[in-house]
Amino acid sequence: MATVGKTAGEKALADLPSSDVRAFEADVSGDVVRPSDPEYDRVRQVWNGMIDRYPAVVVRCAGVADVVASVAFAREHDLPLAVRSGGHNVAGTAVCDGGLVVDLSAMRSARVDPDRRTVRVEGGATLGDVDRETQLFGLATALGAVSETGVAGLTLNGGYGHLSRQYGLALDNLRSVDVVTADGKVHTASADRNADLFWGLRGGGGSLGIVTSFEFDLHEVGPEVYAFFVWFHADDAAAVMKRTLEWTADAPREAGVLAFTGYIPDLEEFPEDSWGDPALAMLGTYRGDPPDGDEVFRPLRESATPLADFSGPMDYVDVQSMLDEDYPDGLRYYWKSVYLTEVTDEVVDIMVRYTESAPSKLSTIDLWCLGGAVEDVPADATAFRHREKPYMLNFEANWGNPADDDANVAWGRAGIAETSELAVASGSYGNFPGLNEDPAKSRFGDNYERMVDRKTEFDPENLFGGSVAPRTGSD
Repeated sequence: MATVGKTAGEKALADLPSSDVRAFEADVSGDVVRPSDPEYDRVRQVWNGMIDRYPAVVVRCAGVADVVASVAFAREHDLPLAVRSGGHNVAGTAVCDGGLVVDLSAMRSARVDPDRRTVRVEGGATLGDVDRETQLFGLATALGAVSETGVAGLTLNGGYGHLSRQYGLALDNLRSVDVVTADGKVHTASADRNADLFWGLRGGGGSLGIVTSFEFDLHEVGPEVYAFFVWFHADDAAAVMKRTLEWTADAPREAGVLAFTGYIPDLEEFPEDSWGDPALAMLGTYRGDPPDGDEVFRPLRESATPLADFSGPMDYVDVQSMLDEDYPDGLRYYWKSVYLTEVTDEVVDIMVRYTESAPSKLSTIDLWCLGGAVEDVPADATAFRHREKPYMLNFEANWGNPADDDANVAWGRAGIAETSELAVASGSYGNFPGLNEDPAKSRFGDNYERMVDRKTEFDPENLFGGSVAPRTGSD
């Protein structure tokens, strides 16, 4: 069969025995989407519009049996394999060229046990799916800050969010998982069962298997919390950051804040003469009594004269979704991070200077204030390593025009490279990985060799890919 002009997906599918493909389709309860199917272009798309890949087949799984069948088919036919839950990994790992995509997006139930204070979440669920169910009982687990994000990718790489300082990472709240490994077997992994697998899944980024369900611990949160959202002019960045760092040193764990530099949008909620100016904004929450929130965040609010203040009591589900419209499907994204032991004047200067030079006014530079419950967990207790770092700097390049790809990626890489040269900087975060161009050791640190051991044990042929490769006979 001629392959000239065909996509990678069409070529790979043409190389597969048609009888095997038909047998596979008959074995799967969900839909098997081929390149010739009308919905193919839709189902191969992911959140990051910069990612344009052509799989041979997309399997829209209806249940765990479909996942097992997909793993077996990919293994037997030596196909690259990608797993899609929310599809929000910025590097586009949810889709692959010429391979098989295990699409879990139809498996998104969340079942709450209010007596045990747990929630069982399927692998395709989003943060919004979970929050909607858990808030019926005034409960929540520690997840991220954009409701359309997939629970699976967020959790398996770490999972920072509004509750991190109080309840830790998303992966710290895992009680157990169900996972399909490369041999097609289904395991339950927890602290007591398959403990080595459980260790590697918590921070390994999905490189050891496909997690089909997660069991999380729940905590009393909401339904109303205090949201702190204040914008300052960038001229006041030094003063605001100085006060912020003083505040984070002894802030209650029930409170957390994210600082970011960016541009003031052309919206009537902001003074018109400030539209398009560089700014520093603060976004945080307080989960104590909402009326006390004003006092908790008063030092930050008074650090300079705000341009706009949107703070006040808010439903927790609304806090979790308030950033959704800033990150629409199809926009182009390049996000890259580095951890910091200290926020120096040089770091603040980089934030302001690179904001002013950003090719896109949609881009931001985010300073995550961490610590608290995240660092309570020993650094070797899970594959996720960088717990002792109290801050993380993330360059978010966000833009719309494909012609601007090179300029925006170069901006993000240059900013992280300059920050990484500082003595206070080291290590990277798996959910903000650029395009996965950096070595795995920057993500796993001293946990790297143990992670390689787990990869070699559970995925010796590297079916699931990832940043860590298994050992070979020559290693």
